This record gives sequence, structure tokens and C-alpha cells, in this order.
Amino acid sequence: MDIYVSNLSPYVANEDLINQFSKFGVVNSANVIFDKFTNRSRGFGFVNMPNDAEAQKAIQEMDGSSVEGKTIAVSKARPREERPARSYNNNQW
Repeated sequence: MDIYVSNLSPYVANEDLINQFSKFGVVNSANVIFDKFTNRSRGFGFVNMPNDAEAQKAIQEMDGSSVEGKTIAVSKARPREERPARSYNNNQW
């Protein structure tokens, strides 16, 4: 199950998420999302846990907990919403 983690401190790394969530079971992967231009954390990430029961327990226990001094929000990840492609018209600039 993919888990969405938000309100992360800019100092949280992938390894930190693995350490926090591995208390509840096996963690396949953890990925903090970074801005591609500034290379700074965007304040959210994803954790993948293969066992749904362990993932649900992690969501319940970790939601509202404090990591690196910030209260995080944890929920089941939802599929990304399709957004219309941006079109830039040179006449509008």
C-alpha cells in the first residue's frame, strides 16, 4: 500500500521515513519529494508497505505524530488527479 505523508520538515530524508515506518512492518520504499528547480523538499513524500494491515496500523499511529519537530499528516495515497496540460501562448506574456 502506498502511504502519503505531508507536512514534513525540510530536514526529513528518505531514511528518516523508513526508520519511522519500519516500526510497523516492512517498508519497500520511501521517497521524499523535492522541487526539481531548487532541490529543496516540497514537504511531502510517499512510503510503500507491502502488507496492508501493517500499513493501516502505521497510518493510524503516525497520523498526527511529530517528526523532526513538525506534526505530520499520514493517509492512504490516492491516484494523482489528471490535470489539463498547460499551454503557453506567446501572445499572453
